[in-house]
Amino acid sequence: MEFRLGELFSGPGGLALGATQASVTKGRIKFKVVHEWANDYDADTCVTYANNISPDRPETAIHQDVRKLKINSLTPIDAFAYGFPCNDFSIVGEKKGFDGEFGPLYTYGVKVLNKFKPKFFVAENVGGITSSNEGMAFKKILDDLSSAGNGYRITAHLYKAEKYGVPQTRHRVVIVGIDQTLNLEFKVPAPTTPDKPITASQALKGIPKDASNNEVTRQSADVIERLGYIAPGENIWQTKLPKRLQLNVKSAKLSQIYKRLHPDKPSYTITGSGGGGTHGYHWKHPRALTNRERARIQTFPDDFEFFGSKESVRKQIGMAVPVELSRVIFEAILKTFAKIPYDSVPNSIQLDDSQMFLPVED
Repeated sequence: MEFRLGELFSGPGGLALGATQASVTKGRIKFKVVHEWANDYDADTCVTYANNISPDRPETAIHQDVRKLKINSLTPIDAFAYGFPCNDFSIVGEKKGFDGEFGPLYTYGVKVLNKFKPKFFVAENVGGITSSNEGMAFKKILDDLSSAGNGYRITAHLYKAEKYGVPQTRHRVVIVGIDQTLNLEFKVPAPTTPDKPITASQALKGIPKDASNNEVTRQSADVIERLGYIAPGENIWQTKLPKRLQLNVKSAKLSQIYKRLHPDKPSYTITGSGGGGTHGYHWKHPRALTNRERARIQTFPDDFEFFGSKESVRKQIGMAVPVELSRVIFEAILKTFAKIPYDSVPNSIQLDDSQMFLPVED
């Protein structure tokens, strides 16, 4: 049984790769996800997606602003996924929510659900979305998603990627909706690495010398000297530096500035934006991570090649959904359709008629 997958805001293919890696078999029936089409506004991202996810049909990775995309001209799908832009819902920066430039973009996913009525969908966003506008923005999004198409049974959960085989403390809200007419209930898959997360040193071990996207950034003498003072796992604010190496920052001091990875812990969150000091730094070598190292932390395989400038590739990797987290979620969805039991945990995000609440997790 194949589910044809359509995507908006697809990124370079983290969600898609995890989805297509997932498969389950029951009796003689194999349940799997296959790519149908994807859309993103960034040209390099679409080239990366086409070369890795749909090399035989590159035209199905559609480079276009979603606001100009002709949804009615897209081919039918059975599954839908989108990591709608989170800029206005992030806890970092201004929280504009629906009043921002990007907030309303989630509605294009609702249009896809109304048009094609896929059997299920997966939507991903930052954890901060649950508190935007005192939770009312998130409630509105869930209401719109659940009432689209034939109506969807919604399960929302704050996933901690380090508990799902990803060597990174990346926490994201994932919403899974299943067509309510199918009478199926998706349950949150139990963590696969709950007590022993994969460490940075394990993740970055054995990268082939000829791996793509592995160019080392030339660091300035000041950066090299500055990193020499910073211990693994610490940032510039936790270190006593000579005055000439200190940063003159009066505003909020972000914890990731010149923060070095700790070899025995998962990486902190890999991001796709930000200037010097935000690129992620090796625990041993006085330098920023290479893009291949960042891709390893996002669980992309070494044969997944990113296209574009080094900075464009960094952005693509930082914006992606970790492949392994996607695979675990899609496998649980396929097991739900195959009616195969699997270990699960309660979903952390509950919604009643008046408010959304997010219980504290361990």
